Amino acid sequence: MIAEIIINRTAKKLNRTFDYEVPEELQDLITIGSKVLVPFGKNGALEQAFVIKLKESTEYEVKKIAKIEDNITEKQIELARWMASRYFCNVSDCIKLMLPPGTGTDKIANRAKEKTERFVKLSKEIII
Repeated sequence: MIAEIIINRTAKKLNRTFDYEVPEELQDLITIGSKVLVPFGKNGALEQAFVIKLKESTEYEVKKIAKIEDNITEKQIELARWMASRYFCNVSDCIKLMLPPGTGTDKIANRAKEKTERFVKLSKEIII
């Protein structure tokens, strides 16, 4: 199975789709709208990308998807494509608008975290 993905970058040259092979262990988990990590470029650094189409074959030599992170719906992908054509921007920028706040950054350490609560216990003892 081949996934057609769009890289999560703002560069105009990357506002197109790329084909990646879906490994057998991920074929049951991947859907249109999945946020995935893929090796990209000459050094093979992992980049965030979004699956926008699934197909059976491709004419290109492809790399494998490394990991699945989150999912958005097929309707959100369709809306992102419409927004990109209407407002002249990258599809990946429009997809980012549909992600939960604080999850758009590549570095996990910089993502929003759950709030921690701190309590102070007061006692009823009166000291004279």
